[in-house]
Amino acid sequence: MSGWRKTATGKARRALLAAALVGAPLWLGACAVLDPTAPNLYTLTPSGPADPTVPRADWQLLVETPVAGAGIDTPRIAVTRGVTAIDYFADVSWADRVPNLVQGLIVQSFENSGRIVAVGRDTVGLRADFVLKTDLRDFQAEFVTPTATFPDRVHVRIAAKLVSMPRRTIEAGETFEAIVPVSGRTFQDVVNAFNEALGTVEAALVQWALRNGNAVYRAGSGRTS
Repeated sequence: MSGWRKTATGKARRALLAAALVGAPLWLGACAVLDPTAPNLYTLTPSGPADPTVPRADWQLLVETPVAGAGIDTPRIAVTRGVTAIDYFADVSWADRVPNLVQGLIVQSFENSGRIVAVGRDTVGLRADFVLKTDLRDFQAEFVTPTATFPDRVHVRIAAKLVSMPRRTIEAGETFEAIVPVSGRTFQDVVNAFNEALGTVEAALVQWALRNGNAVYRAGSGRTS
């Protein structure tokens, strides 16, 4: 349990760090410095086909890299015990910085929906009818039970805005959130919970953007410009 404590200093702190690095399980490694190139890398999966009742979109979409706070804008895998402190699992890492990882998965989720003519990252420089702006508010495992020795759940929350181009007007805004219990006591169970939570958010985000984009596009009888 000492790997989570914040108050140790001097020799005591060095002892805690050594214990976390050498003898503690992954979930006790919060005090250790995580090497972003650690060999244990993890990624997540995009959502699948959209609800068939969603009309096909004949417009083009660019997805911007999500905005994220410094605690999330990292390849490290975050875990929290409260709203004011953030730690990280030791010896593991996402395959990319979280905003880049999520951006790529959102693009793939739109592609997998089978309902849009063209979608890509904003860096590709293509002309688009809409830009999807997102703010990654939560992306962490969480302790809920005060006496817990393993995270209880994973929390993912994304605020989104659909912006028409080239006027750059906000056509719709919504927040998507999923909280998924961690079903076991291995780190793979934590990753599985991340995958389920993000997949739920991705699916809802994609269908929301398609429906709102279609409504705006059709009301304008073609390109939003």
